[in-house]
Amino acid sequence: MDTVVMNATGDARVESAPRPPVTGHLVVMGVAGSGKTTIAGLLAARLGLDVAEADEFHPQANIDKMSAGTPLTDADRAPWLAAIRDWLTEESDVGRSAVVTCSALKRSYRDVLRGAHGRVRFVHLDGSPEVLAERMAHRSGHFMPPALLPSQLATLEPLDGDEDGITIDVAVAPEAIVDSVLAWLTEPA
Repeated sequence: MDTVVMNATGDARVESAPRPPVTGHLVVMGVAGSGKTTIAGLLAARLGLDVAEADEFHPQANIDKMSAGTPLTDADRAPWLAAIRDWLTEESDVGRSAVVTCSALKRSYRDVLRGAHGRVRFVHLDGSPEVLAERMAHRSGHFMPPALLPSQLATLEPLDGDEDGITIDVAVAPEAIVDSVLAWLTEPA
Protein backbone atom coordinates (compact mmCIF):
# COMPACT_ATOMS: atom_id res chain seq x y z
CA MET A 1 0.00 0.00 0.00
CA ASP A 2 1.30 3.47 -0.88
CA THR A 3 1.02 6.45 1.47
CA VAL A 4 0.98 10.14 0.54
CA VAL A 5 3.21 12.18 2.87
CA MET A 6 3.13 15.98 3.06
CA ASN A 7 6.25 17.83 4.16
CA ALA A 8 6.41 21.20 5.96
CA THR A 9 6.34 23.18 2.68
CA GLY A 10 3.20 21.42 1.50
CA ASP A 11 4.91 19.24 -1.09
CA ALA A 12 3.51 15.74 -1.35
CA ARG A 13 5.47 12.61 -2.00
CA VAL A 14 4.38 9.01 -2.24
CA GLU A 15 6.08 6.47 -0.01
CA SER A 16 5.72 2.82 -0.74
CA ALA A 17 5.21 0.50 2.17
CA PRO A 18 8.01 -2.03 2.54
CA ARG A 19 7.31 -5.16 0.57
CA PRO A 20 8.54 -8.51 1.77
CA PRO A 21 11.40 -9.70 -0.43
CA VAL A 22 10.16 -13.30 -0.41
CA THR A 23 7.04 -14.62 -2.02
CA GLY A 24 7.21 -18.34 -1.76
CA HIS A 25 9.87 -20.39 -0.08
CA LEU A 26 13.62 -20.54 0.42
CA VAL A 27 15.40 -23.88 0.56
CA VAL A 28 18.82 -23.48 2.16
CA MET A 29 20.77 -26.35 0.60
CA GLY A 30 24.22 -27.88 0.66
CA VAL A 31 26.19 -30.78 2.02
CA ALA A 32 26.63 -31.49 5.72
CA GLY A 33 28.69 -28.86 7.50
CA SER A 34 27.79 -26.03 5.12
CA GLY A 35 25.84 -24.09 7.75
CA LYS A 36 22.30 -24.69 6.54
CA THR A 37 20.72 -24.50 10.00
CA THR A 38 22.55 -21.31 10.95
CA ILE A 39 21.80 -19.50 7.70
CA ALA A 40 18.16 -20.66 7.54
CA GLY A 41 17.59 -19.44 11.09
CA LEU A 42 19.14 -16.06 10.38
CA LEU A 43 17.17 -15.67 7.14
CA ALA A 44 13.91 -16.64 8.80
CA ALA A 45 14.53 -14.16 11.61
CA ARG A 46 15.41 -11.31 9.26
CA LEU A 47 12.44 -12.05 6.98
CA GLY A 48 9.92 -12.89 9.70
CA LEU A 49 9.23 -16.34 8.22
CA ASP A 50 8.64 -19.81 9.61
CA VAL A 51 11.66 -22.10 9.47
CA ALA A 52 11.93 -25.87 9.44
CA GLU A 53 14.90 -28.21 9.69
CA ALA A 54 14.86 -30.97 7.06
CA ASP A 55 16.25 -33.47 9.55
CA GLU A 56 12.89 -33.28 11.37
CA PHE A 57 11.21 -34.79 8.30
CA HIS A 58 13.42 -37.91 8.12
CA PRO A 59 11.82 -41.19 9.09
CA GLN A 60 13.66 -42.94 11.94
CA ALA A 61 14.99 -45.58 9.52
CA ASN A 62 16.90 -42.87 7.63
CA ILE A 63 18.35 -41.43 10.83
CA ASP A 64 19.44 -44.90 11.95
CA LYS A 65 21.06 -45.57 8.59
CA MET A 66 23.01 -42.29 8.56
CA SER A 67 23.99 -42.67 12.24
CA ALA A 68 25.54 -46.00 11.28
CA GLY A 69 27.57 -44.28 8.56
CA THR A 70 25.52 -45.65 5.66
CA PRO A 71 24.61 -43.16 2.90
CA LEU A 72 20.95 -42.86 1.98
CA THR A 73 19.68 -44.09 -1.37
CA ASP A 74 17.28 -42.20 -3.61
CA ALA A 75 14.54 -44.57 -2.41
CA ASP A 76 15.36 -43.62 1.20
CA ARG A 77 15.16 -39.94 0.36
CA ALA A 78 11.87 -40.05 -1.59
CA PRO A 79 9.43 -39.95 1.38
CA TRP A 80 11.62 -37.39 3.15
CA LEU A 81 11.62 -35.02 0.17
CA ALA A 82 7.87 -35.51 -0.28
CA ALA A 83 7.29 -34.61 3.38
CA ILE A 84 9.30 -31.38 3.01
CA ARG A 85 7.44 -30.52 -0.22
CA ASP A 86 4.11 -31.16 1.50
CA TRP A 87 5.05 -28.93 4.44
CA LEU A 88 5.96 -26.11 2.03
CA THR A 89 2.62 -26.60 0.28
CA GLU A 90 0.79 -26.40 3.61
CA GLU A 91 2.58 -23.14 4.36
CA SER A 92 1.60 -21.75 0.94
CA ASP A 93 -1.98 -22.88 1.28
CA VAL A 94 -2.41 -20.77 4.42
CA GLY A 95 -0.66 -17.78 2.83
CA ARG A 96 2.76 -18.12 4.43
CA SER A 97 6.25 -18.15 2.98
CA ALA A 98 8.86 -20.29 4.71
CA VAL A 99 12.52 -21.20 4.96
CA VAL A 100 13.62 -24.82 5.14
CA THR A 101 16.98 -26.52 5.27
CA CYS A 102 17.53 -29.46 2.95
CA SER A 103 20.68 -30.90 1.43
CA ALA A 104 18.85 -31.03 -1.96
CA LEU A 105 21.99 -32.55 -3.43
CA LYS A 106 20.55 -33.60 -6.81
CA ARG A 107 18.47 -31.69 -9.29
CA SER A 108 15.88 -34.48 -9.14
CA TYR A 109 15.54 -33.84 -5.39
CA ARG A 110 15.11 -30.13 -6.03
CA ASP A 111 12.49 -30.96 -8.66
CA VAL A 112 10.45 -32.69 -5.94
CA LEU A 113 10.72 -29.62 -3.71
CA ARG A 114 9.79 -27.33 -6.62
CA GLY A 115 6.52 -29.26 -6.74
CA ALA A 116 5.34 -27.40 -3.64
CA HIS A 117 2.71 -24.73 -4.06
CA GLY A 118 4.28 -21.30 -4.41
CA ARG A 119 7.66 -20.25 -5.71
CA VAL A 120 10.59 -22.30 -4.40
CA ARG A 121 14.05 -20.70 -4.52
CA PHE A 122 17.35 -22.28 -3.54
CA VAL A 123 20.28 -20.91 -1.55
CA HIS A 124 23.21 -23.26 -2.15
CA LEU A 125 25.84 -22.96 0.56
CA ASP A 126 29.07 -24.14 -1.02
CA GLY A 127 32.53 -24.64 0.42
CA SER A 128 35.77 -26.49 0.00
CA PRO A 129 35.90 -30.08 1.28
CA GLU A 130 38.51 -28.97 3.83
CA VAL A 131 36.30 -26.23 5.30
CA LEU A 132 33.28 -28.53 5.40
CA ALA A 133 35.21 -31.37 7.05
CA GLU A 134 36.62 -28.98 9.66
CA ARG A 135 33.14 -27.73 10.51
CA MET A 136 31.74 -31.25 10.78
CA ALA A 137 34.60 -32.31 13.05
CA HIS A 138 33.72 -29.57 15.55
CA ARG A 139 29.97 -29.95 15.77
CA SER A 140 28.29 -32.13 18.34
CA GLY A 141 24.90 -33.73 18.75
CA HIS A 142 24.29 -34.42 15.07
CA PHE A 143 23.62 -37.87 13.66
CA MET A 144 25.52 -37.23 10.39
CA PRO A 145 29.09 -38.47 10.83
CA PRO A 146 31.98 -36.71 9.02
CA ALA A 147 32.69 -39.99 7.20
CA LEU A 148 29.62 -39.38 5.01
CA LEU A 149 30.89 -36.03 3.67
CA PRO A 150 32.72 -37.61 0.68
CA SER A 151 29.54 -39.43 -0.42
CA GLN A 152 27.56 -36.18 -0.19
CA LEU A 153 30.17 -34.29 -2.22
CA ALA A 154 30.15 -37.07 -4.84
CA THR A 155 26.34 -36.88 -5.05
CA LEU A 156 26.12 -33.07 -5.16
CA GLU A 157 24.83 -31.59 -8.41
CA PRO A 158 25.32 -27.81 -8.17
CA LEU A 159 22.47 -25.55 -9.24
CA ASP A 160 22.03 -25.32 -12.99
CA GLY A 161 21.69 -21.94 -14.65
CA ASP A 162 17.97 -22.46 -15.23
CA GLU A 163 17.27 -23.16 -11.54
CA ASP A 164 15.87 -20.38 -9.35
CA GLY A 165 18.74 -20.05 -6.92
CA ILE A 166 22.02 -18.57 -5.80
CA THR A 167 25.31 -20.21 -4.78
CA ILE A 168 27.28 -18.62 -1.94
CA ASP A 169 30.71 -19.52 -0.56
CA VAL A 170 30.52 -20.42 3.13
CA ALA A 171 34.00 -19.05 3.83
CA VAL A 172 32.45 -15.68 4.75
CA ALA A 173 30.65 -14.79 7.98
CA PRO A 174 27.02 -15.93 8.34
CA GLU A 175 25.71 -12.34 8.45
CA ALA A 176 27.51 -11.58 5.16
CA ILE A 177 25.90 -14.66 3.61
CA VAL A 178 22.47 -13.52 4.78
CA ASP A 179 23.08 -10.00 3.46
CA SER A 180 24.00 -11.48 0.06
CA VAL A 181 20.85 -13.60 0.00
CA LEU A 182 18.66 -10.64 0.94
CA ALA A 183 20.24 -8.52 -1.79
CA TRP A 184 19.63 -11.34 -4.29
CA LEU A 185 15.98 -11.59 -3.23
CA THR A 186 15.39 -7.93 -4.01
CA GLU A 187 16.96 -8.07 -7.49
CA PRO A 188 14.52 -7.78 -10.37
CA ALA A 189 13.65 -11.13 -11.94
